[in-house]
Amino acid sequence: MESATQTDRLDESQAARSPFLVALGERVRNLRSRKGMTRKAVALAADVSERHLANLEYGTGNVSVLVLLQVSQALHCSLAELLGDMTTTNPEWLLIRELLGQRNESDLRRARTQLVDMFGEGGDAHARRHRVALIGLRGAGKTTLGQRLADDLGYPFIELSRQIEQFAGCQISEIHNLYGANAYRRYERRALEEAIQIYGEVVIATPGGLVSDSANFNLLLTHCTTVWLQADPVDHMARVAAQGDLRPMAASREAMDDLKRILEGRAAFYSKADLAINTSEGTVEQSFTRLRDQVRKQMNSVQDGV
Repeated sequence: MESATQTDRLDESQAARSPFLVALGERVRNLRSRKGMTRKAVALAADVSERHLANLEYGTGNVSVLVLLQVSQALHCSLAELLGDMTTTNPEWLLIRELLGQRNESDLRRARTQLVDMFGEGGDAHARRHRVALIGLRGAGKTTLGQRLADDLGYPFIELSRQIEQFAGCQISEIHNLYGANAYRRYERRALEEAIQIYGEVVIATPGGLVSDSANFNLLLTHCTTVWLQADPVDHMARVAAQGDLRPMAASREAMDDLKRILEGRAAFYSKADLAINTSEGTVEQSFTRLRDQVRKQMNSVQDGV
């Protein structure tokens, strides 16, 4: 009996060396970074100890996960199918997932845009050309360059964060502290939907974490011409500090590492934008000139059917 029990159980040292657990931990860290959350914040929200979460992120001590992996392999199915995500709910989802599973990034993007057109989610093409949404982490220049671009185009300029605060009746930090991340995303969605409904021509500065919510980001991509304002981590940090932001991340000894992880976690999503401008390459005036020229070129090329 003891021998059988030992056979059934995975040794802790074996689990610690598992490439699957290491990859799982990396995905957890990347997801946490993309959402801009500290390990302590995630541990509190998940009601687990920081030590347990740290073990998960570093791929050690999570034997039960490997048991699930072994069961899924025995059943010749993915972990997603075993756990029951949306794409396992019926045969059509499974067939669609199979079709898309091995496609490259370009093919997946084309499939997404065709689905948008198929289901009539694309909205007004003229308005999409003339709604310009700036995405990127705080300190990239969204407010400064966004206001200048709006003045140049003769469009209104809105900061979505201020609209969210108006809906909630309190500051962004208080929304998170009092109501949680899910409530914040609902306010974010409401503010974005209203901006799209009201404005056919507008420049929008979006919150840095909007790309972390796939529904809200998809809405933005569908109804706006998007521009990723990039900057080097050092410039991000310096600009935020210059704004007087003394929040924990900005004051932490590990702030730069945290910032780099957030940028790395979100870069693949930011890169879905129609245009990209690196605001660390030159002065504010030079960045604005590049932004203005690229936006106007984008508007004209789409209008002319190029």
